[in-house]
Amino acid sequence: MTPFENTQPPRRPVWGWEDVVVLLGAVLPSFFVGIGLMRLLRWLAPQPFSIAAITTLTFQLFIYAMLVGALFFLISWKYGERFWPALGFKFAFRGAIVSFLGGPVLAIGISILGVAIQTRQVRDPIREMITGRASLALVMIFGVVIAPFVEELFFRGFLLPLIARSIGAWPAIITTAILFALPHGAQLEWAWQQLLLIAIAGAAFGYARVRTGATSASFLMHASFNATQFLSFLILRPPQT
Repeated sequence: MTPFENTQPPRRPVWGWEDVVVLLGAVLPSFFVGIGLMRLLRWLAPQPFSIAAITTLTFQLFIYAMLVGALFFLISWKYGERFWPALGFKFAFRGAIVSFLGGPVLAIGISILGVAIQTRQVRDPIREMITGRASLALVMIFGVVIAPFVEELFFRGFLLPLIARSIGAWPAIITTAILFALPHGAQLEWAWQQLLLIAIAGAAFGYARVRTGATSASFLMHASFNATQFLSFLILRPPQT
């Protein structure tokens, strides 16, 4: 070993705060590209894209795809890392069953807390898209699988390890929980009770990520959490057509 050879192990995660800025910079271009693609689809197939659920979810899917592509470019091309392992997505890890079962328990606890703090009812654009069985299926697939997957990829896979490297695990869990809640603000009319409940759920997802070392754990908990909420919605308001 020569005196000039670097003996320090590579930092984990390998990405830095400058990469957060790059991803934030990709949001607005992704938005405009998504608008362009939606206009093209509406021109090619005006009938299906006149349905609110299809239009909204397809647009959101375009945004997600472009941002995940930017993240893939950063990690795989810039740093030469294997994408899924770098972000903590594993097919097998300890605590998978507990993480999955933790979602319904968390959903029930959040509901009870919501009643206790007198959470006010707000307009829910997601549920307003559900007008029948077909739209329900689309919203459920998006809400139970796609949205949790992408959100966990960014918040608990990408951001949480970076923040934890700087200030520690618990502050990172709390910080990412707050950052996770804020994008829901406009949708929830900035009702503090609603945002608090989302932040608490986000903290639970973050704890699962830190405890298991796998973003897959937070994804499983997030997915089963959302599935439980959809199930309660179906019980209270079953689709008519």
